[in-house]
Order: sequence, then structure tokens, then C-alpha cells
Amino acid sequence: MKKALLNLIFLVGLVFLLVGCGDEVYIIRTDHTPPSVPKGLYSITGDEAVYLCWEENDEKDFKEYRIYRRVEGDDYYCRIAKTKIAEYVDLEVNNGITYFYTITATDTHGNESEFSDVAYDTPRPEGFDQIIHDYHWAPEASGFDFSKGKVVCYDDANADIYLDFDNSFGVYFLCVTDDLTDIQDFGYTDDLDDVDWSPTEGWSTLGWVEVILGHSYIIWTGDNHFAKLRVEGFTRSYGIIFDWAYQIDPGNQELISRPPHAENYLRISGRSSQEALR
Repeated sequence: MKKALLNLIFLVGLVFLLVGCGDEVYIIRTDHTPPSVPKGLYSITGDEAVYLCWEENDEKDFKEYRIYRRVEGDDYYCRIAKTKIAEYVDLEVNNGITYFYTITATDTHGNESEFSDVAYDTPRPEGFDQIIHDYHWAPEASGFDFSKGKVVCYDDANADIYLDFDNSFGVYFLCVTDDLTDIQDFGYTDDLDDVDWSPTEGWSTLGWVEVILGHSYIIWTGDNHFAKLRVEGFTRSYGIIFDWAYQIDPGNQELISRPPHAENYLRISGRSSQEALR
């Protein structure tokens, strides 16, 4: 009879703890309530890395988070990691591929929450403390090719931007190298990661922007890639120091229509195009 009773209790999901003497019986019901779904999941794009952050769960019986990932084109998520803190860095990724993430929370009773909202990200190459110089002073070291992360001549076929120092104003300008490339001043940022997505508006109608210390700039290349840089300082030899990142996945981060250019694009207010410089 006792055995049959215990089997019945197991089937309905109850665990009985018999304590004391006489006819006193204390019953403890097993916890089948999962933790709340983790909230606020977001990602920060890195170079062969994706940084995930979210809000902490506050359940007393919280145990850990489980990280799930799906690669673009796959149908299912796979669990890739467990962590007790509300952040995770995925280093098992390749630049130019989009990854989708969702997380759950578990407790000490083995309960697991529903999946969180999905965050997705596409890692991309980046660089730090890069230097380019004024094209009048050092033309061979005045341009930058984001696709290779390389300093090139201002009139190199692969150059995306070049640096121009205007002696009359004592000001540096970042100039695009062809009429298919766009640039904009994103404004002051604390670091390069403050620029997560390319805006849909705000592109310079001139083909150049003034260089300001601490400002970040976004470049939309002629072959439909997005790049960004942040000005970290100036050199004594007519140059600037900057950090940069380049999205090798075409059309990513924003899928937007290219704004039309005026006929005199790159030839306004004294700035000139690569063609005019030759």
C-alpha cells in the first residue's frame, strides 16, 4: 500500500518529507515555477567577437543563464554556454556572418524559463591607433582602405577616405575619394562602440566633414559597405589618430536607399574630388 501511494505521489509531481512523531506529517511541495524570462538582451559588435548583455534575474533560487545561438540560414538554436552573470562574450564567431542569440534562466530546482527576446549581430574587423597624414604633406600615407584596414595613397583606387589640412583655417577635413562614397559626422562619442548602427540620414552633401577630436564618423563606401572611425588625437606631423571598424557583410548594418548627390558633389567650398586632385 505504501509503495502504491509513493508511486502516485511521484506521478503528480509531489515529494513528501515525513518528519516528527505520532501522527504529525509535514509536506513540502517541489518548486515547478521557472525563473522569469531574462530581459533587455542586447549585443555589441566586435572583431571576431560578439558581446552580450542583459538585465539580472533576482530570484532567490536562481542558478545560471543558458546561452543559445543560431547562425543565419540555420533552423534551430543550439546551446553554446552557461554563465552565472548577466553578460557573455562569444569568441567562436567569424567576421561577416550574422549570429542570432537568445537566453534562458534556470533555478536550483532544475526549472528553465522561456526564451528571451532575440538579439543578432555580425562581427567585423576593427583597428586602433591608426594614423593618416595630410595629403599635401604625405600623400602616400593620407588615405585609408577600410576593406584591408590599410593606409594607402590618397588617390589609390581602393582608398575610401583621405585627410586634408586647410592651412588658411587651421582645420583638418576627412574627404571621401569618389562620388559613390558618403560620410557623416556622428558627433561626440565616449568610444567607438557608441556607434552601433548606421543612421539612415545625415550624410554630408559636400563629400567632406571637419575633423573634431572625440567625434565619430560613419562612412558608406561605394561598394555598399559601412565603416566607422573615432578621432583619438592629432600628430605633430599633420596627421590624425583614430580607431576604426568595417562591416565586411555588404549592406549591413542598415538596408537603406542611397541618397542622391548634387552634380557639384565633392566640389563645394573648395574641397575637391580625387579626380580634381590629379
